[in-house]
Formats: sequence, C-alpha cells, structure tokens
Amino acid sequence: MTDSNNKLSHFNAQGDAHMIDVGAKAITKRIAVTEGRIFMQSTTLQHIIEGNHKKGDVLTVARIAGIMATKKTAELIPLCHPLTITHVDIQLSTENNPPAVYCQSRVEVSGKTGIEIEALNATQIALLTVYDMCKAVDRGMQIDGVRLLKKTGGKSGEWVAQDN
Repeated sequence: MTDSNNKLSHFNAQGDAHMIDVGAKAITKRIAVTEGRIFMQSTTLQHIIEGNHKKGDVLTVARIAGIMATKKTAELIPLCHPLTITHVDIQLSTENNPPAVYCQSRVEVSGKTGIEIEALNATQIALLTVYDMCKAVDRGMQIDGVRLLKKTGGKSGEWVAQDN
C-alpha cells in the first residue's frame, strides 16, 4: 500500500515530466541491492555449469555486462541523473531446482540521489546477457523476479523488501 501523501516526483505542478533538481540535497552514501533469476532448461544450465558453451564463460560475460549497464543507466532511463558509481558487485549463481541462474547486484554511490535504478539495470542486463549467450540452445528462458531488495542512504533512509 502506498502513502496517499506521496507524489510521483518526476512530474512538476503542471503534470509535465521533468528531471528532479537534486542540487540542494546532501551527499550521502547510497546502496541498492537487487535480485532476479533466469529460468531455463536443465541442459542449458549444464552448458553454463560445465563451461563448455561455445560463446565462452556465460557468467563472467554476464557479470561484466551488468557492471557496464550500471554506468549506462542515465543514457537509457530518460529522467535518471548520471551518477559517479563507486562500487558494483554482481553475484551470479546456478540453481538446480528449478534450473536457473540467480543474480544479485549491489551498487554503491556517494551522491545526491538514489542508485536503485542502476542496480535494477545491472540485474536485468546481466540476466539478459545470459539469455543472449544461451538463446541458440534455449529460446524459452524466462527472466523473472527482478526487484529491489534493499536501499540505504538519502533522506528516506533504509528500505528493505518485506519478505527478506
């Protein structure tokens, strides 16, 4: 349930979309942690685990793609501020039942605005890269459950997903 006093911040008084002015906000350390999975056939997962995929090490390439995605977020999401990211950690692991690759991204910044979109972008792109590298053997893969787990910093402080 949302608070009825909250307003969408990317709209001005006239209802026009705009970039928020963060000039007067304090610089704080901000962290966002996100997660998601890509479900696949068990044979696809075996290719990833055994490292015999003809395109190379799927998880390493996906991790690098996720890191790169954090740096490109402001170019993709129209009203995001460009941020000087201080740290990105992307953990990828395999799961057998059901067969999937799990991704958790942690992105940090010392800045005037949050880092949640960058962390969500990192997770999405890392998982999308797994799809791209494995689509020749499994076009039915499904990315699911991409969400914010935790954010810290800024005026609103800490937020943690209810089921964590």
